[in-house]
Amino acid sequence: MTSKTEKQLNQLIDVYQHQDHTKITCSSAEHRNVVEREPRRLREDPVAFMMNLGLYYQGTGWRGYKSYIGNKVFYPEFSTRMKAMVLSSKRVQEIIDELANRQSERLQLTQNPSKMAKLSDEQRSKLLHKQRKALRRELEAVAKGIAEKCVAKLDDIRFIRFFAFTVNNILVRLYHQGIHIKESEWVELKRVALIAQEKKQSLILVPSHKSHIDYLVVSYLMFRLGLQIPHIVAGDNLDLPIVGSVLKNAGAFYIRREWGDDLLYKTILEEYTVTLLSEGMNFECFVEGTRSRLGKLLQPKLGIIKIILEAMINERFSDCHIVPISIGYDKIIETSSYANELLGNPKEKESLWGIITNTRLLQLKWGRVDVRLGKPYSLRGWLEDQQKKKDDRITPIIFSLHSPMDLTDNSQKAILLKSLGYRILSDINNVCVVMPSALVGTVILTLRGRGVGRSELIRRVDWLTRIIAVKGGQVSEFHGMSTGAIVDRTVAIHKDLIGEHKGKDILEPTFYGINPFELSYYRNQVIHLFVEEAIVCAALYTVIKKGGGKAMQRMKYDEMLEEISFLSSLLKLDMIYKPGGVENNTQRTVQWLVDNQVIEVDQEGWVGLSDVERQCGRENYDFLCFLIWPFVESYWLAGVSLFSLAPPNINGSPAEGTIWVESKLFEKRSQALGKTLYYQGDLSYLEAVNKETLSNAMTRFEEQGVIVKRRHFDRKQWSEISLHDDYIPQRLNGVLTPRGHLWELVERIGKFRREGKNRRDNATVSTRVIRLADILGEDNLQPSANQKALMKKRTQENAKL
Repeated sequence: MTSKTEKQLNQLIDVYQHQDHTKITCSSAEHRNVVEREPRRLREDPVAFMMNLGLYYQGTGWRGYKSYIGNKVFYPEFSTRMKAMVLSSKRVQEIIDELANRQSERLQLTQNPSKMAKLSDEQRSKLLHKQRKALRRELEAVAKGIAEKCVAKLDDIRFIRFFAFTVNNILVRLYHQGIHIKESEWVELKRVALIAQEKKQSLILVPSHKSHIDYLVVSYLMFRLGLQIPHIVAGDNLDLPIVGSVLKNAGAFYIRREWGDDLLYKTILEEYTVTLLSEGMNFECFVEGTRSRLGKLLQPKLGIIKIILEAMINERFSDCHIVPISIGYDKIIETSSYANELLGNPKEKESLWGIITNTRLLQLKWGRVDVRLGKPYSLRGWLEDQQKKKDDRITPIIFSLHSPMDLTDNSQKAILLKSLGYRILSDINNVCVVMPSALVGTVILTLRGRGVGRSELIRRVDWLTRIIAVKGGQVSEFHGMSTGAIVDRTVAIHKDLIGEHKGKDILEPTFYGINPFELSYYRNQVIHLFVEEAIVCAALYTVIKKGGGKAMQRMKYDEMLEEISFLSSLLKLDMIYKPGGVENNTQRTVQWLVDNQVIEVDQEGWVGLSDVERQCGRENYDFLCFLIWPFVESYWLAGVSLFSLAPPNINGSPAEGTIWVESKLFEKRSQALGKTLYYQGDLSYLEAVNKETLSNAMTRFEEQGVIVKRRHFDRKQWSEISLHDDYIPQRLNGVLTPRGHLWELVERIGKFRREGKNRRDNATVSTRVIRLADILGEDNLQPSANQKALMKKRTQENAKL
């Protein structure tokens, strides 16, 4: 760092201390509630509230937002300048010319040949030139409209102060215990931001995405702590009356979920992104693509990341700095709507505007928000590390930072993109904070029985807190508050999800899950810390569930590794594993479980439960299994539902031909089967019917060649699925039987499942399950509206032929 930048950093820390009345140092690791002194409601302290409003209006201290780190934003004509730079760029102009020429050539084919023949060469040339010019003007107007919608309007400093005041009041009312940060992380971010400012480089903020509140929290903290507010990539579904304009003036720019073959739109979006990065504008995008309905991180969506990475490789800007951010909430506003969506109910119309204007919500007290930052790193530095990396597990990545990337090499591009996407997700997981809601929800959902006493709940929360620390995770800092007080506070916040039995006839308060499906959202926030351990325990469960003595409940290490490899591969779209490969991860995980006395491995390579774990009633082992079992159930259900794709029984014999079912309809029918099995006791978890995990299971089965999918692009994009020939189930006397490759797959998955009510009666279970799948198959014979339209179209085409 230059001496100039070091001086700026020291000055900035002094200013920060003075403005926010909080002492910080570069070595500080203290936690702080940044809104601790903020008045929450007008009626609680009207004088303080009005004084705070006046400070925002006058722009006093940090509220004036005048000495932030980063290149200049919020000046008149900022957005006009950005639009002009994008529309006048060489690439956009070339695409407009190319499209105008294409359309002109098509137009010529429709013109009257005899009329054109009567014109002289000069007249014909003038006519064509005039047409191209008119087409170009039309395309320029379209381009201008696209840019108008895309480009954020960071033009008015008074607006952003008003917006910050509004967001401040929303956040302090919703989350009455504040917004907590770790100050040393923000000092480090400011250090990197000063370097980036000097070199005209951007910060790429990549937060976890759990709620609509996420982008409000990030932008508010950037405003409050004196950093340039980011441009935020937002879906065009948020471009609503009033709220769309408000967010756009606060940094949001709207993009379509899909842009297909729209070359002009794609080019303008890419040029706008590159312009922002080349101008050193901070940039925020959600690598998951959408809000997580399950509580854990989703697989990476690489659209915007791809644009940034390709522009970096093609030297469109010098460098940028990736900033992973984890945002934890005591309570998520949208969890009830998430649960309804996942159960297949119609999606509720909910938006940020609905949250802001919902006075009932703003009266609630939902605990606190914890924000953690990963250490920022240079994207160029990461690319150079990839170039040097020697990893036998993947093909080495070959590219030059001084020549354009070979975009025809799809394997190279895919490896690079995937590596970056998973690196970001891993970084977010590494800094995420486990909230009390996740601790309490996890304990309640990972204990056998109807409920748990208060003393036992406290003991297990203490155990989980310790084990998270051992795993290198972080738990919210509560400054000396007792575990009992934290548990009571969490139960009060989640009284709609956690019930309590108490009274004179109850010896101690006993807690239970009122809504385990919705509560599982909070449990899933812990799973990334224990996913490898959970899979090892589930693999061992394949022998433990059989019962018998200690010698019967163990398996050879190599056999266990085979089961682990199968289950890890099966769940790879739902889980984010640590780097290193299955064998290395298993060795490390088994050693951790041995060190913590959960399992033991003897000299002959036999793996089984430890004596300590048996004496404590398998509570730690069961905890790990309970984390993974709902996902195993989902994949088992997906496999069972595929029996409904078997050709029907006609006159005692299976019909010929393949059954094709529209994908979305099939997922809904699979959920209906799952709910039936749950209420009949053959499925242990209602959350196993959630459509997100079922969809991932179907994608995984497609990748494994179990099902075949064909996609259609007529009126809208849709798809159909059918069974691969090798997996079509057998019938005996017209009745589906538990035989063949599909049943073998279902049985293989079923080995890891939690024991159900019919643990010793597998034949009855399989007969009942297959009978229900066959009933479901009758619905699959009815074509959907899309299929009817497709059949009608094909009939008309055949008639023409």
